[in-house]
Amino acid sequence: MAEKLDRTVVRTATALVIGALAVVFDTTILSVALHTLATDLHTSVAQIQWVTTGYLLALAATVPLSAWCLARWGGKRVWMVALAIFLAGSILSGLAWNAESLIAFRVIQGVGGGLMLPVMMTMMMEVAGGRQLGRVSAVVGLPAMAGPILGPVVGGLILALGDWRWVFWVNIPFSVLGLILAWRMLPSDRGRDPRRRLDVVGVLLLVPGLAGLLLGLSDSVLNGGFARLDAWLPLVVGAVLVAAFVLWALRKRGDALVDVRLLKVRTVWSASILLFLSGVALYGAMLLLPLFWQEQRGTDALGAGLLLVPQGLGTLACRPLAGRLIDRIGARWITVVGFAIVAVSTIPFALGPTAAADPLLLVALFVRGFGLGAITMPLMVASYQGLEREQIAHSSILTRTAQQLGGSFGTALFAVLLQAAVQGGSSLSSAFDTAFWVAVGATVLGVGISFVLPSGRSKAAEAAPAPVVPAAQPERVRGA
Repeated sequence: MAEKLDRTVVRTATALVIGALAVVFDTTILSVALHTLATDLHTSVAQIQWVTTGYLLALAATVPLSAWCLARWGGKRVWMVALAIFLAGSILSGLAWNAESLIAFRVIQGVGGGLMLPVMMTMMMEVAGGRQLGRVSAVVGLPAMAGPILGPVVGGLILALGDWRWVFWVNIPFSVLGLILAWRMLPSDRGRDPRRRLDVVGVLLLVPGLAGLLLGLSDSVLNGGFARLDAWLPLVVGAVLVAAFVLWALRKRGDALVDVRLLKVRTVWSASILLFLSGVALYGAMLLLPLFWQEQRGTDALGAGLLLVPQGLGTLACRPLAGRLIDRIGARWITVVGFAIVAVSTIPFALGPTAAADPLLLVALFVRGFGLGAITMPLMVASYQGLEREQIAHSSILTRTAQQLGGSFGTALFAVLLQAAVQGGSSLSSAFDTAFWVAVGATVLGVGISFVLPSGRSKAAEAAPAPVVPAAQPERVRGA
């Protein structure tokens, strides 16, 4: 019989998950609302895309700051301030009077959201004290897993029944409740270092570097793809700045903005690569699947969102099983099987619009969701194994950034493939086939890399309960 989670862990997870639901659902709900926003705000689709791009750039700018914020002010303070910033941005976005004001308010949302997600994982790993990491990850990963799948459905319903402003105002109850629960249930901050200095040079290199990469990937979705000046130039500049940051961080060592030396650790670099590929498989396919249902099956936006529900149900069905198996057998085989399931279940979509009936495709989506549910959790757990307590926040930044870049890269890649095929004279059906086969290839690559992950039962599953130790006292997350 599985041991119950510690009461402090449960209370912490409850407070964090409620607040995180607003952030994750907001991003994916908006994906189906861009056309409506362009119409109601009397602007072009190209300009309204900055509602999403501005948010992503703000997210990229603040994620690297989370480790420093945690060290200086502590998790509870940072979480509540970040959630309050996100709440303010949500209220203001719902009150926006034109496209420019909405883009500015979305940037405010991105600042809050960029801090929240890495802080969430770091706090949970610290409170868990190295025990039952699989089950803990299954709980706190719920918003990140369900959001991209259920968000478009919620967004479609909001637009069908009400005003677009509710796309943002729906965040308010989650955010307010999250703040109340955080104040009452999160453990008090300990082990803070108020004199911790910010790596200013690192900020000036890494923040614009990541922003350049994401901006270039976002612009490559437009006509012209990666050949556009506003696509390849930001990518080149971003890559140069990130490379310069790596060199700087290796020299600075102790108080660098992000400890890139963690990428020498097998579990961290392998988990980061695999999370990049999972971002391609999940977020990239979130561009393909709704378009597939609309263009190849003739459904509307709401119908396409509803047809993605089986994938979400598959993910949720996998979570309890995957969480327990991680603590028993380790990350390797769960991830191998997860990527293999995603690859096989994506193949029916690559065989042409008439190759499979709709019921079969819905079953394939459920199975695909089950495979996705078996990927992210073990990778997150593996990325923390064997690390000292102070390194957990840095690992969170690396893995979060890898998955975000993977999602942006996958979206850009699949959009470019669709555009290139159509512009080259191929049918849209053939373009979808090519894009889905590329998605299959990415997941097959993930199967191979997954064998690098640790195998066998995690020692953390067998150890006695571990107390929460102040951050000033180094402690390793057991199991590796």
